[in-house]
Amino acid sequence: MLIRYKQDENGKTVPVANIYTQKEHKINYALLDRDAVWAIKKLQQSGAEAYLVGGAVRDLMLNQIPKDFDIATSASPRQIQRLFWNARIIGKRFKLVHLVFKDKIHEVSTFRSGEEAMEGNNNVFGSIDQDAKRRDFSVNSFYYDPTTNQLLDFNNAMEDFKKKRISSIIPLDESFKEDPVRMIRAIKYSVTTGFALRLNIRMAIRKHCNELSRTSSSRLTEEVNKILASGHSREIFNELQKYKLLVFMLPCFSIYSKFPQVQSSLKNLDERVMLAKANKGSQVMLADMIKALVDPLIVFADDQLTIDERFKETFRQIKVLISPMTPSNYEVELASERLLTERGFRTPRNCVRNQRPANKPPQRRGPSRPKRSEGSGEVSAVTKKRRSRTRGPKRTGEGTGGQQPAVTTSAEAHDL
Repeated sequence: MLIRYKQDENGKTVPVANIYTQKEHKINYALLDRDAVWAIKKLQQSGAEAYLVGGAVRDLMLNQIPKDFDIATSASPRQIQRLFWNARIIGKRFKLVHLVFKDKIHEVSTFRSGEEAMEGNNNVFGSIDQDAKRRDFSVNSFYYDPTTNQLLDFNNAMEDFKKKRISSIIPLDESFKEDPVRMIRAIKYSVTTGFALRLNIRMAIRKHCNELSRTSSSRLTEEVNKILASGHSREIFNELQKYKLLVFMLPCFSIYSKFPQVQSSLKNLDERVMLAKANKGSQVMLADMIKALVDPLIVFADDQLTIDERFKETFRQIKVLISPMTPSNYEVELASERLLTERGFRTPRNCVRNQRPANKPPQRRGPSRPKRSEGSGEVSAVTKKRRSRTRGPKRTGEGTGGQQPAVTTSAEAHDL
């Protein structure tokens, strides 16, 4: 193990982090996303610090393939945007950058100090050790550098990791009031990793569970979707019920969550999700997850309903059971159709409205072709600029005297 030092305000050298090598952290480099590694290398080549952070590092240390690869850097959002062709700045309170690829998005955040700006609620950018103190839980506070294969630990999190426990880095009264969703995440991390929540976290969740009532429906919807897609939904919902959090997330569903039929339906969903993650089964869509959540609870008091009436009644009951979740009507309609079809009922024609796939942007008409300069036969400057953007790479040896470098990721193709 190595030690990272820095000088304090008095010029004294003090240790700030433990640095672990590959033999110690045992992260399998083959599990890394190549586009994420490319982005980190490009940030570092520009002179900035850049690391994989959060749940991605936690999953890698557990020898699991992360769903998302988040990056933290010393570069500002504007610097990141100028550096990457596929960067999109999002957020108002604290700006983040999304690196948009064909089938995924990597989120890049700038180190923050935890201080508040004078003119508003925007966080002030800071150093990596300040950023580490703003992480929520110890298991999510590692920083991994794929170029050196070193793991940085600013919070003695490796001790928690070895003892399989979850500790809070931010004082709990402050943490759960600042962001009540952290209570949900603490339980989710505990279930998915098998790590135990420390006693003070368990007590704080019981104390602050009412804080979840002020969380927006959009954030609760996002958390429920993640739980359903985790492969551990039954265990997580049971733990949320135990800590009296589920009633704020799915108030109607929470009344029936312990029913054997509901437990069996969620168990079957988890098995399907885990098979899909292991590439041994078909992908489980959000509509399938919603259906599994409510299927045992959908009942019809009137057996004489018409096809249209039965579909509308199913749609209505699902909306009530999952409230305040706000999935698209398309997903609820699709869940209604599949539920009724499975029970042997006919469904109305075109009962599910068309929806463009999430990863397929709308088609736009191309710009009109610029005209040549009158009388001169020369191509306009706009045309030259467009042609330079769309011109393909040079052939092997053309003008360079060498071969084109091998492209290993979709991102690298834009750098060559």
